[in-house]
Amino acid sequence: MDKFIVSARKYRPQNFDTVVGQGHITTTLKNAIKQNQLAHAFLFCGPRGVGKTTCARILAKTINCENATPDGEACNECTSCVSFNHGSSLNIHELDAASNNSVDDIRTLVDQVRFAPQAGKYKVYIIDEVHMLSSAAFNAFLKTLEEPPSYAIFILATTEKHKILPTILSRCQIFDFKRITTNDTVEHLESICGKEQVKADKASLQLIAQKSEGCMRDALSIMDKIVSFSNGEVSYNSTLEHLNILDEDYYFRLMDYMQQQDLASAMLLFDDINRKGFEGDLVLNGMAAFIRNLLVSKDEKVVALLDTVESFRERYLTTAQQIPTALLISALNILNESEINYRSARNKRLHVELTLIKLCYLQQAMQLSLDENSVSKKKLIESKGALAFKQIQPVLLRERPAKSQQVVPPAAKLTIADEPVMIPQQPAMKTVTIDQQPRANHGSTPTPTAGKKLSSLEKLRQQFKEIAPEKEDQPLQEATLIEAWQKFTQLLRDNRNPAAQSFSLATVEILDANSFNVYTSNPLENRFVEITKNEAAEFLKTELQNTQLQLFNLIDANRQPVQQEVIERPLSVVEQYQKMIAKYPLVQQLKEKLKLELGR
Repeated sequence: MDKFIVSARKYRPQNFDTVVGQGHITTTLKNAIKQNQLAHAFLFCGPRGVGKTTCARILAKTINCENATPDGEACNECTSCVSFNHGSSLNIHELDAASNNSVDDIRTLVDQVRFAPQAGKYKVYIIDEVHMLSSAAFNAFLKTLEEPPSYAIFILATTEKHKILPTILSRCQIFDFKRITTNDTVEHLESICGKEQVKADKASLQLIAQKSEGCMRDALSIMDKIVSFSNGEVSYNSTLEHLNILDEDYYFRLMDYMQQQDLASAMLLFDDINRKGFEGDLVLNGMAAFIRNLLVSKDEKVVALLDTVESFRERYLTTAQQIPTALLISALNILNESEINYRSARNKRLHVELTLIKLCYLQQAMQLSLDENSVSKKKLIESKGALAFKQIQPVLLRERPAKSQQVVPPAAKLTIADEPVMIPQQPAMKTVTIDQQPRANHGSTPTPTAGKKLSSLEKLRQQFKEIAPEKEDQPLQEATLIEAWQKFTQLLRDNRNPAAQSFSLATVEILDANSFNVYTSNPLENRFVEITKNEAAEFLKTELQNTQLQLFNLIDANRQPVQQEVIERPLSVVEQYQKMIAKYPLVQQLKEKLKLELGR
C-alpha cells in the first residue's frame, strides 16, 4: 500500500507556469532571471497558503539550473534540479524563523554565508516566517543582508509585513502576493480532480473555494477531507454537510416568509434548521450575508461582487428586483445588531426568534417615504390628527361705489384682532392693543399724516416705555454689597451647598459702580466660589438692582473674610485622636495592645 500524500504537497508547483493566481510575480521573476538582474535579497509577503514559499523554492531551483529554458524556467532534468527535487541540494538552505529566532541562529547562518557553493552559481537562503525574528536577531542580520557575497541570495517570506523592521524592508525587493480568486481555485481543483479521477460538480468546488477564502492550501485540504468523507465523490450536499454550511435555499425561503409576514412558517423553518445542529449565530451571519448578496444583485455595476455558486446566481438577480432596497437595509441593520448582542444573550434560541419576529413584521412596522433625496422612516401606528387652526373673524367687504365714480374698487380686507399683550411685573395690569388701520384707497388722496405713521413695533415700544419705564442701575455700595453677599451665603447654607463656607470666608472689594472683586485665601475656596459664581451674580443683580453687575474671583491669603465671626475648622482624625488621649490616656494603651490604626 502506497503512502498517502496530501494534495497540497503532491501537486505543489514545480515551475513558475504552474503557480496559480500569482502571474504578476512569476512574470517578474522569470524576466529577472532571463536578463540576469537578480537582487541579492527578496521579501515575499502575503496571506497564508498563496504560494510564497513555493515561489521561493522555484526561484532557488531555477537560478541554479544548468539548462534553463529560454523563457526562464528550470529544466527539471539537470543534476541541480534533480537534487533539489529530491531534497538533497547543498546550495539551498531553509530556516524556520519561528523556531530559530535568536541571535545565535542568525550568527550561525552568517558564518555559513562565507563559504562559496561547491556546485552551481548561487547559495540560496530561504527564511520562512521572518517576522518571528527578535529585534536583536534582525540587527545582527542587517550588515550581511545589505552587502552579502556575490553568490548569496536571501529570500524572506512572511505573512505579517508590518512586523518587520524598516531597515530590513529597505534592503529587499518586496513582492506582495494576493489572495487567489474563486475562479482560479475552482479551475485548479477541477484539474486535480481530473488527475485523481474524482467526480466533483462545479457547485461543490465553488463552495470549497469560498470556504478557503483565497488560500489554495486550505482548499486542497478541504477537498481531501470531503473525498475521504464521500468515498471519492464530491457532491453539493456532502460538501454542505461536511463544511457545516447552511444551504442558501433556506435563506430564500426565509425571505419569502418575511415578505408574506408569515411568522409561523419562519419559526418552523428555524426549528428545522436548529434540529440539524446549526447554531443561531451561524444563521444570523448567513442571513446577513444573504441580504448583502441581494443588495449587490440590485445593481448591474456590482453584480461581479456576488459571491455564490452558479446555480443560485440567477435566483439572486430575480429575487433582488422584487424587494425594496430600504427593506433590505433595515433588515441588515436588525441582523447586525442581533449578531452583536448574540453572545450576551442568555437564551440564544429566543434571541434568534425575536429577530425573526422583527424581520417578519418589518414591513408592517415601517413605512418608507421619499423626502427629497433621502429616505425617512415613519411608524404606521402613529395616528394623524387634524391641524388646529386659529379662529379668525369673517371677512369684511367695503360697499361697492357707484358706477358714476371713477374709482378703482378696493380689494377685500382681512381684519384680525390681535390678542392683548400682557405686560409682566406690574401692579396694575394693562393691556396693549395694536390698532391696525386700513390702507388708503388708490384713488383717494393721502392724508397729511400718512408719512409720519409709526409701525406697529414702534408703537408697541412707545406704549411699553410709557407703562414700564426703564429703571437705572444702582451703583454698588459697600454696605449693601456685604449685606447681599451674606444673604446669598445664608441661602447656600439653607440648601446645604458645600460652597457656603468658602463664600463666608471670602472678602469683597468694589472696583467701580458695576463690578467688584472676590478674594479667597486658597485655591480650594477659589474653586468653590468659581463653581457658584454665575448663580451668585444672578442673585446679586436682582438684590442690588444692577443688571450690569460683574464679579471677579481672585486669590489673596492676607485678606480678612466678610464675616468677622470665627468659624471653627473641623478637626482631622489625628487631631481628634490626640485630643482623646489627652483626656483618656488608656485609649492609647488599648490602641497599642490591639495594634489598631487610625482610619482616614
